[in-house]
Amino acid sequence: MPQPEPPRLDEVKVELVGAVATVTLNRPDQRNPLSAGMRRDLRHAFAWCKGEPAVRVVVLTGAGDRVFCAGADLGGFAADATVLERHRASHDFVELFLDMQELGKPIVGRINGHALAGGFGLACACDLLVAAETAGFGTPEINVGVWPAMIQAVLARNLPRKVLLEMELLGERWTAARLRELGLVNRVAPTLDELDAVTADVAGRLARKSPAIVRVGRDSFYRQQDMEFRAALEYLQAQLTLVTLTEDAREGVAAFFEKREPEFRGR
Repeated sequence: MPQPEPPRLDEVKVELVGAVATVTLNRPDQRNPLSAGMRRDLRHAFAWCKGEPAVRVVVLTGAGDRVFCAGADLGGFAADATVLERHRASHDFVELFLDMQELGKPIVGRINGHALAGGFGLACACDLLVAAETAGFGTPEINVGVWPAMIQAVLARNLPRKVLLEMELLGERWTAARLRELGLVNRVAPTLDELDAVTADVAGRLARKSPAIVRVGRDSFYRQQDMEFRAALEYLQAQLTLVTLTEDAREGVAAFFEKREPEFRGR
């Protein structure tokens, strides 16, 4: 069957190869900022990926070889708009992070360059991170008299408390190697070519898993994180029962005993 046609957007490029959709922040001349237009296009791209059955994995990256995303456009603070209007306009950050968490499909962050401020939050909202060795990460907002409030809930679910507070209070950049030591970054590649190879390997292996089980498992991971302990255990027990009722679970067990590769159909 022919591959479905990805949406054409102004500030984000969407490509589909096999079962892997690549979503690219496509304003390298402006350091791929999280402008209102970029946030709008990212939401459209993720909505398409969520609803398109051909997509099993999403790779999120930035255009160019220096910057993944430099965060929000500081020019927006000086825009000719009231405080209330700016407050309402920024609510799409909330919706964007919720869209990513509720996508139902794994998101691999291909961090090709610096991921700063809101761009760091966008990276942390991915499920897995593979980064170029030269990529820098951080929350420099404090250096210009701002606080990274919009991304703090995402960061706090990915980083140890003291590490996050150091990042937020000092506003310094951290290397990909250091964040791998802390467990945030999964893989570090010395060159962009090797980053492409690592990204393709990880995305390809994810695409071969059962999309039904990946969705149930991924959803359960995020939903249980804020539950009281007993409630989480009860919820996860129910999710395990749900998993065992799927065709893919039966296929996986059968393939194991028959010593063959499973053929998952997402049911």
